[in-house]
This record gives sequence, structure tokens and C-alpha cells, in this order.
Amino acid sequence: MATVLVLGIDPHTVPGLDGNALRAALDGELDRFGAHGIDAAMTLIALDGTAEATVSAALSKRAWDVVVIGGGIRKPEPLLTLFELIVHLVRRYAPGAAIAFNSSGGDSVEAALRAMCRP
Repeated sequence: MATVLVLGIDPHTVPGLDGNALRAALDGELDRFGAHGIDAAMTLIALDGTAEATVSAALSKRAWDVVVIGGGIRKPEPLLTLFELIVHLVRRYAPGAAIAFNSSGGDSVEAALRAMCRP
């Protein structure tokens, strides 16, 4: 069974967002992985300086086939240094994993499947 780790921003740490509703949507996306026969986990990163430790711990838990880096990390220009840090951590702690990018919390499955199909 393929293994996927999804990395995203904890919606409870972003002012003005409905963290509970967004978390429910993210949990629904995890359920979709199971429907595709993929063993997936999600790590949500707080915007409080704990990202490196949080991501390193998640990447070190097991071997991952794919790591999906969410659009909430990648898209906002103020988070560019966080995005760079996460890419380097994936390379260090999960060197055999393909890296995939979603456009929202609702298409992580498709992002992972694209990465699994690459040679």
C-alpha cells in the first residue's frame, strides 16, 4: 500500500478562517485517500515557529512514497521561506519520496496520484 504524507497549514492558526470547517474538509480528504487504497496521514503546521520540528518529526515517522505540500504553504509569498524549509526537510528526511503539490485541501489525492504515476 502506498504511503502519503500531506503537509498543510493548521487552519486554526490563521486569523479570519473558520478552522473547524476547514479541518473537517481536510479530514474528508484523508478519507478519500483510503478510498483509493492509499495509507495517508496529515500534519498541520502552526504559524508559530514550530514548523521545522513538526515537519521533521512527521517525515521521520516512517518511509513515505509521496509528500504533498499544500497550497497554503506554497502560495502566499510571505511563507516563501517556510516553503523552502519544508522542501529541504523533505529532501533530508524522506529522500525517496516523490514531492507533490496540491492547489487546495480538496485535491491532495489527485496530487499524490500524479506523483505516483511519474517514473
